[in-house]
Amino acid sequence: MRKILCSLILLSLLGCNKNPVPTPDNLLGEDVMVDILYDIALLQAADGYVPEKLASNNIKTNSFIYEKYKIDSLTYYQNHKYYAADIKLYNKMYKKVIDRIEQKTKNLENVTTKSEKVGDDESKAVYIPVQD
Repeated sequence: MRKILCSLILLSLLGCNKNPVPTPDNLLGEDVMVDILYDIALLQAADGYVPEKLASNNIKTNSFIYEKYKIDSLTYYQNHKYYAADIKLYNKMYKKVIDRIEQKTKNLENVTTKSEKVGDDESKAVYIPVQD
């Protein structure tokens, strides 16, 4: 009985180490998948904040991603499922996305806070971003 119990425990531990999702035929690199997740995050944020801008420019999130990365919906779905099955790797990838968004936000804040006024008339003044 003990041997059976030990065997079951050993098999369950070994079974947890492998990714249960098969490797996609067209496996996208981890960096490419991070880029895709980043673009999706930006597009979803834009859609939530100013949906009329995307609609007026006829931008659909999925179509945009498929065209930009030259993939189809099946390739995206298989790769997303594959990477999401490895929770540690997926969390690491999303951390890269969040770090990238935070860095872009900092860069934009620096550009908007460092500007010079051009012109004396306040009603016609133009503010030009200043680079460091």
